[in-house]
Amino acid sequence: MVNREHLTLLKAGAVRWIEWRKKNPQIEPDLSGANLQGDNLRGANLQKVNLRRVDLGSALLVRANLSGADLSSANLYKAFLNEANLSAANFSVANLSGAILTQADLSHANLIGADLSEVDLRGAAIASANLIGTDLRGANLRDADLGAAKLMRTNLSFANLIEANLIAADLSEANLYKAEALGAYLYKADLHKANLNKAHLSGAYLLRANLSEADLSQADLSWTNLRNANLAGANFRGANLRGADLRGANLSGVNLQEAIMPDASRHN
Repeated sequence: MVNREHLTLLKAGAVRWIEWRKKNPQIEPDLSGANLQGDNLRGANLQKVNLRRVDLGSALLVRANLSGADLSSANLYKAFLNEANLSAANFSVANLSGAILTQADLSHANLIGADLSEVDLRGAAIASANLIGTDLRGANLRDADLGAAKLMRTNLSFANLIEANLIAADLSEANLYKAEALGAYLYKADLHKANLNKAHLSGAYLLRANLSEADLSQADLSWTNLRNANLAGANFRGANLRGADLRGANLSGVNLQEAIMPDASRHN
């Protein structure tokens, strides 16, 4: 339950809140279940605050510090979190649909089962975050850093991953249907059994990636680097592999029916 004194202090304005937090560093504020919908909390220090089930819909949290905060089951629908510090925060089962998170720091954050559909995460730092089962349908992750992130069974259908960093990310069984991943960095990424049907991966860097049993039917893989990638049992039916580099790739059991193949010099 929300601590009424803590809520009153927050509502009193940024200056009073900051002063109180500086004087009482040992207190971890409890704002759980509070209604902060549409509130202006720009630059607020909410580090390690209990914000479980809080309503922050459309709230202004630009450059706010929410590192280590508990936002599980919170409502952040269409909230403004540009450049916010959300590192190691707990967003499990939270609603962040339509939120603006450009340049935000979500490194090591817990986003298991959260709704991030249609979010704007351009240039965000999401390295080593836990996004297992997260809904990222139609999310804009252009230039985002998702290095070593856990994305198992994550829904990335129609997502924008152009030039995103997904080095060593775990995308096993993830749904990337019609995802835009042109020029994405997927070195050593795990895409085992991932759905990449009709995905656009032109120019992507998939060196040593694991694509075993993945569905890449009708995907655009033109000019991709697939050197030493594990493609065992993958479905490339109708895929475009023009100009792709397949040298050293494991092609055992691969379905290449109706696929547009690279010239022989690039996969010998």
